[in-house]
Amino acid sequence: MNRVGDAGFILGMLLMMSVLGTVRFTDVNALLRGAISPPRWRALASQRDFAAAVLRRHRQSAQIPLYIWLPDAMEGPTPVSALIHAATMVTAGRVHGGAFLGPIPIDAQHVDGGGGGGHVDGLLAASIALVQNDIKRVLAYSTVSQLGYMFLALGVGAYWVAIFHLFTHAFFKALLFLCSGSVIHAMGGEQDMRRMGALKDKIPITYWTMWVGSVAIAGIPFLAGFFSKDEILWQAYSSPLGSKLLWFVGLATAGLTAFYMWRLMNMTFYGSRMWAPEVQKTRARIARTMTLPAHPAGHCSVLAG
Repeated sequence: MNRVGDAGFILGMLLMMSVLGTVRFTDVNALLRGAISPPRWRALASQRDFAAAVLRRHRQSAQIPLYIWLPDAMEGPTPVSALIHAATMVTAGRVHGGAFLGPIPIDAQHVDGGGGGGHVDGLLAASIALVQNDIKRVLAYSTVSQLGYMFLALGVGAYWVAIFHLFTHAFFKALLFLCSGSVIHAMGGEQDMRRMGALKDKIPITYWTMWVGSVAIAGIPFLAGFFSKDEILWQAYSSPLGSKLLWFVGLATAGLTAFYMWRLMNMTFYGSRMWAPEVQKTRARIARTMTLPAHPAGHCSVLAG
């Protein structure tokens, strides 16, 4: 998957260099929007380079169909997963997309389909998260879905809104991964939610911080995720490149997000104990060094909007 995406990235750079003579964003911006570039040349250059950039960002941000590497990258420690999903590797494709798409004429964005294809990515990834039993895989597919939201904003020309959701998503996704690490530690390394349950009173600090992250990503009003998601849905509906269909798919994705996060919380913290006998004997206490880092992320998940 990485090789396919890298090939698209290199192809886009070569096409840009051959047509425009530069790969600097500032120079490309001046050429594509300036009088130096004839309309047909501008459209041809932007569409070819945009198609290659789309291939690259699908791989880098684990978008469909180049997403299958991301769930398999869940073997590392949860603090690493929190950093990857919130701020670095996975979101790098989104940042690159925002930086690249800024200078591209708005009619060339249809190369990637309506809404930048993000509505399909978001909906399909959310539906996959619905049936995952590994707590980290649920969050991994959630990342793919939320990045689909960001690409939906890009596809309708709302670059600033995509960056805004990138900003808010960093807080609650880092919070959720940190809390999932505390849960896994408390369960002696168990990640299957079917073998959890009834942890609310056993690890209350982790429960409440994860609850904050869950309602934030679900888009509950007045939390960080609500403001960025609401603006994406509004842009998908009102933008010249948007449509009622894009708005509806985005709204359905938000509903699925709320449902799979409720399912995660219910299987992990409520119900009856489904712990394996060996887990009951080895269940560890949660040290403050594991819960304290989640507090700033929790506050920002509430206030960042």
